[in-house]
Amino acid sequence: MARDKRITMEDAVRLVPDRHAVLALGGVTLYRRPMAFALALRSAFRASGQPTELTLLAFTAGMESDLLVGAGVVSRVRSCYFGLEAFGLAPHFTSAAGKGEIEIVEETEASLAFGLRASLAGVGFMPSRAWQGTVLPELRPDVRTVVDPYSGEELTAFPAIACDVAVLHALEADMDGNADLGRNLGVDVELALVAKTVIVTAERVIPRLARADVVGPLVTAVVEAPYGAWPTSCHPLYPLDGLQTLRYTEAAGTEAEPALLSEWAAHQRKAGSQLDDRQDGTTDGDER
Repeated sequence: MARDKRITMEDAVRLVPDRHAVLALGGVTLYRRPMAFALALRSAFRASGQPTELTLLAFTAGMESDLLVGAGVVSRVRSCYFGLEAFGLAPHFTSAAGKGEIEIVEETEASLAFGLRASLAGVGFMPSRAWQGTVLPELRPDVRTVVDPYSGEELTAFPAIACDVAVLHALEADMDGNADLGRNLGVDVELALVAKTVIVTAERVIPRLARADVVGPLVTAVVEAPYGAWPTSCHPLYPLDGLQTLRYTEAAGTEAEPALLSEWAAHQRKAGSQLDDRQDGTTDGDER
């Protein structure tokens, strides 16, 4: 029997442990990022001081992660890239990193991929030839070497990466938690498999989904969040809003930033209200 996993965004934020949790944010750079969730988490922190001292885990980190660093929610970052692509550096992260105010765990695509694979396999590490002959192991004393018992080859042993909460933004989800990510998956499926708690925010929640990239049994909760990735892209539903991204780069760290982020949150709330009004006044066949 299907279970209705829908909750509010405020309740979703409460699923993040108060301290020292590993929070993974899905999507890639400026595509399909859980912006509405990040804004709600920032708001909760500003109101209560919780959650705090989070480890941020992202294959690539962007605007959604930068605003959390700026709010002081994040104390540690694990990502192979943190920036805004053509829009330049991530302002809060760049400042915090330069001042030594945040711990940065050196990662590459390989270390993240093999660390997640180790967790998926239920083992403590995953061997690889990656990082061999580089200085990267000097920056990561927790990354060790092992000898292949069959070939005698020395390999890099990437430790398993644990995750407490993963937040993924979907094009569509159903009430049971099945989610359509639009086929541009990043490592979202792996995060859903590894995380103890999986929150899906979705542009639209319907009774039953025809296809799913993430299946319901993996998902803890679903939040309907129209424009929940905006101003990042949620192709093919809407493109990246370049103007708003530029506004962020100019406002970050200034007195204008709180007003801008409040404006974004209000825009997303308005989109949700408009969706509710349409659903109240139309049939299922008219909703699209």
